[in-house]
Amino acid sequence: MTIEQVKQMDMVDYLSRQGFHPAKVSGNSYWYYSPLHDEKTPSFKVNRKMNRWYDFADGKGGNLVDFGILFHRCSVSDFLQKLDSPAITLNHQNPLINQSEQEKENNAIRILSVHAISSYPLQKYLHSRRINQDIADKYLKEVRYQIGGKIYYALGFKNDAGGYELRNASFKGSSSPKDSTFIDNGAKDIAVFEGFFNFLSYKKMYDKQQEPLCNFLILNSTSFFERNLTKMQEHQLVHLFLDNDKTGQKFTEQALDLNKEKFRDERHLYDRYDDLNDWLIHIGQSQKQQIKLKP
Repeated sequence: MTIEQVKQMDMVDYLSRQGFHPAKVSGNSYWYYSPLHDEKTPSFKVNRKMNRWYDFADGKGGNLVDFGILFHRCSVSDFLQKLDSPAITLNHQNPLINQSEQEKENNAIRILSVHAISSYPLQKYLHSRRINQDIADKYLKEVRYQIGGKIYYALGFKNDAGGYELRNASFKGSSSPKDSTFIDNGAKDIAVFEGFFNFLSYKKMYDKQQEPLCNFLILNSTSFFERNLTKMQEHQLVHLFLDNDKTGQKFTEQALDLNKEKFRDERHLYDRYDDLNDWLIHIGQSQKQQIKLKP
């Protein structure tokens, strides 16, 4: 990976894969107990919109590359090499020592139960994302999971390998195995989304109107975009609802360069917002605007 590619990686997602989860979330601010030192009060903040971090206890901050060389105590080139070798997992307390199998197991997400959504905090979280309960019930479950002996619960969106994307008001993560989700409705067209909340936002837009027949691909991670290009190209038209960031722009341009007749950039609907769900939260409810797929 290049330095620029690493800088575009979602830092919250990276910290989650390293086993660090926010103690508190307020808007785009994700607060952690610092991965760089021991502390009793969370002082490590990630601004997810800017994708930058700042450790108030140490007075240090920067991008993911700056964090990586401090956390792993290595050079920039060594950190890039580590990212190209995902099988190597490092101990959080001493980054120079490989984790034991027991430590890996303790930090892994273990699914305990899966059932219909009933918890009020999760229902409230759905409401904050402007997703109706009846829509959520068709595609999501309430998942109870365990990390390091502690039990949590979250909204769970199942992928094609049997793992779950997990979300609640203070947590974003996924259980193994990680994969994308394909919903086959026998259609000639397909709509592609990065995350399941954007997919649910699309369903919300058509809640009171006739929805065109369409298959759906929820990537669950942009790392699965290129792997799914063959599946996308099996369709007559591919409607891309990717995020309005550098990664979304990169993959949209890649698809249009591949076949501009088949692929359609649908971000015109939410061109001033981060993604489709961000548009829905801020103006989608008050606007009587319909999604119009480009022919």
